[in-house]
Amino acid sequence: MHAADGVPFLIWHTRSVTQRHWIQNEEFMLVTTVTRKRVPYFRNAAVAREAVEQLYRTQERHPFILYGFVVMPDHCHILLRIPPGNGVSRIMHSYKTGLVFATGICPLWQRRFHVRCVQDAVAVLRYLHSDPVRREIATTPAAYPWSSASGRWDVTPIDWYS
Repeated sequence: MHAADGVPFLIWHTRSVTQRHWIQNEEFMLVTTVTRKRVPYFRNAAVAREAVEQLYRTQERHPFILYGFVVMPDHCHILLRIPPGNGVSRIMHSYKTGLVFATGICPLWQRRFHVRCVQDAVAVLRYLHSDPVRREIATTPAAYPWSSASGRWDVTPIDWYS
């Protein structure tokens, strides 16, 4: 068994892509986007809150099903599913440009983002929720405010669709 970012290989599909995504609809997707030069902009609580709120504004403009997320100091993980008629590139472009506009931080992001199709969405959700604990910035997933694990944010339970 191999690992991808510390997660057993079996929970990921074998294909992983960046930009010009072939992945469009009806798949659980883990999207990761990173700040430019990994500057920890999201250590600032106001900027981290804005990153979460921009996720919901993006969802209103370009509907998708949000299962979970975590905003780390220098990157964001988002677990989602996109209904027909929308695409991950459009969603991420809207999210990233919207957050630049909302925060005034420019440049904020690295140009690309990473997408993985997920076979075991529950395991991936556990993995992304535990990122703050692994990085020693929270004692438990629920203690980290900029994550869907905190219970402060509205997400769709994975078992709702499965």
